[in-house]
Amino acid sequence: MNFADLGLSDELLRAVGDSGYTEPTPIQAQAIPSVLMMKDIIGIAQTGTGKTASFVLPMIDILSHGRSRARMPRSLILEPTRELAAQVAENFDKYGKYQKLSMALLIGGVQMGDQVKALEKGVDVLIATPGRLMDLFDRGKILLSGCNLLVIDEADRMLDMGFIPDIESICQKLPANRQTLLFSATMPPPIKKLSDKFLSNPKHIEVARPATAAANIEQRIVRTSPRSKKSTLIDILKNEKVETAIVFSNRKTTVRDLEQALKREGFRAGQIQGDMDQSSRTAELQRFKDGEINILVASDVAARGLDVKGVSHVFNYDVPWHPDDYVHRIGRTGRAGAKGIAITLATPADDEAVENIEKLTGQKIGSGSKDAKPPEAEKPQAEVKSEAQPEAKSDAKPDREKPARRGRGRSKPTEAANTAPKSPPKPAARRNEQPDAPVVDADDEWNGPVPSFLSASPGTKD
Repeated sequence: MNFADLGLSDELLRAVGDSGYTEPTPIQAQAIPSVLMMKDIIGIAQTGTGKTASFVLPMIDILSHGRSRARMPRSLILEPTRELAAQVAENFDKYGKYQKLSMALLIGGVQMGDQVKALEKGVDVLIATPGRLMDLFDRGKILLSGCNLLVIDEADRMLDMGFIPDIESICQKLPANRQTLLFSATMPPPIKKLSDKFLSNPKHIEVARPATAAANIEQRIVRTSPRSKKSTLIDILKNEKVETAIVFSNRKTTVRDLEQALKREGFRAGQIQGDMDQSSRTAELQRFKDGEINILVASDVAARGLDVKGVSHVFNYDVPWHPDDYVHRIGRTGRAGAKGIAITLATPADDEAVENIEKLTGQKIGSGSKDAKPPEAEKPQAEVKSEAQPEAKSDAKPDREKPARRGRGRSKPTEAANTAPKSPPKPAARRNEQPDAPVVDADDEWNGPVPSFLSASPGTKD
């Protein structure tokens, strides 16, 4: 099957071809025809499956007929974080370049005046985070009565961040006979309740079992000790054929220290962590995309929504505290059908966290692949007494990100969050207090350049 078999327009097929794609992914092949037929959709798909294009492509064709009106967007896409919203906007820019569609992006950290101006021109596609959208609605700057197509993306992440009450409020402000598309990696009871309430006879599409890692990612585990962890990582990086890699840590101080250590060893490394302002994060990510650096050390601020082609390896320098973060971390590699390798460095103190991950995913880390041993790595010092290992001390105070301020809605912690390991110290049980959670507060000021697509007008391309 190719994209021409899905019923897409010639202009859209041309844009898809320009991007180098010929065959749809399974989620795209199943979702696109149904969306074009104006059906409601529940899509269960992991990150890296091509989920975004499965709703962006048919939306472009649907919206190509009709015209926008001031302050009344014709369609709405809700995203949990500004990073994800910006990436969806980039997809519309890329695939809609031969269509005369207008678009606006409503996210925290951007001057509200620029967003209001874009809305006043009238937009076909509005991409927003719930907090900023509700803020502008309450100020009377936006009307939702003309919005006939709603996409709720990353619904389980919305739940984790406490946005479900806002989403319910937004749904009640939209026309009752709209088309609704809901996408999520998992389907916990609150999301099932949401879909039952706001979707009409939806088609259920599932391309991977919930909470499983992609089959094309080779997962390995390397047993080491706190003292040996850094040298073990360096040895693996020197001996593996690492083209581009993301190295995840639980603490922002570790991110900074590890980046400097890798630079001293001659690696082209950069960092993204929660102490950096938005413009610095954006610039560092661009350096990574451009190949100026090929190793990005990151805290969980980058775990979700980071979409970079060709990431060959993901390293869990620290085993994540929440098991579902493991799935999203390693999902930065093996995207769009490519092969990837995920390597987790585990100390004896991480045993419980590893067990929780394996319980969630239903498979052993390293199963089906060679149980990894660090090439030429320093011998793990598991016998070293615990008092000589400060990182493993149960009373050690982790250097965690400050909890991000959120929108008005709050939800109860998910079951996954309640399974967080006891050692190292537990982070806050609520996901919206998790380290490195992307800031989505509507009043934050954007420190970097305003995205070019913010003020896009009909027929104008960047």
